[in-house]
Amino acid sequence: MDIMRKYETLTSILHDMKKVVVAFSGGVDSTFLLKAAIDTLGKENVLAVTADSETYPTSELEEAVKLAEHIGANHQVIETSELAIPGYTENNQNRCYFCKTSLFDHLVPIMQEKGFRNIVYGVIADDMNEFRPGMKAAKEQGVRGPLQEADLYKNEIRELSKELGLPTWDKPSFACLSSRIAYGEKITQAKLTKVDRSEAFLKTIGLRQVRVRTHGEIARIEVEPQDMQKLLANHQRVTEKLQSYGYKFVTMDLVGYKSGSMNRALS
Repeated sequence: MDIMRKYETLTSILHDMKKVVVAFSGGVDSTFLLKAAIDTLGKENVLAVTADSETYPTSELEEAVKLAEHIGANHQVIETSELAIPGYTENNQNRCYFCKTSLFDHLVPIMQEKGFRNIVYGVIADDMNEFRPGMKAAKEQGVRGPLQEADLYKNEIRELSKELGLPTWDKPSFACLSSRIAYGEKITQAKLTKVDRSEAFLKTIGLRQVRVRTHGEIARIEVEPQDMQKLLANHQRVTEKLQSYGYKFVTMDLVGYKSGSMNRALS
């Protein structure tokens, strides 16, 4: 199926939903989903909801607010706390299930109170081949993923986003800060802050797609292969800065950036 046929399938799915609450992070996928929903259903039938929590960087929240305004969406920001979810901080392989369950627990009352009919989120076709325990939580609560249902892949979503004039079309992929901490290590506010500050610093030297994976006292930096030389050229600054944030050892992963790389430890 070509990309425009898939987009028509997406709009048909959304049209049948009539009124939707969009779980909106400001990432590539949820931004495209929000835009498609508004274009299909009209502003009055769409509500974007962003959950502000310890695992969500302030910079991302600020960008989500600006993107919702740019699209012309009704937008609500709610306060949540992943660290307060039973079982979450233990950081086992079901961490994302606990997180998504809590998120949807917050969204269902909003949907019901405001008279909406469905909750949708930005799961995509690529995710079907990855370890995504959050999808179980969505299925349990009847939350749907129209992008995945329309068989849209990330590269197609970027292409369509560009055609629609969305500034996120080439935005680097993003995931919650907890995904940087090795499974089995307790998640704490101090660790999340350390990751957030480290990645923010690395972006100041011109690295767009970056992860600081945390293994105890070790920072394992992932960047795209073409940016490895830039990282090495700044190795002294990077080492000193990340050590000042609390890491004892600072390393670069020679495999490079890979979404969900912590899941390799589960196989």
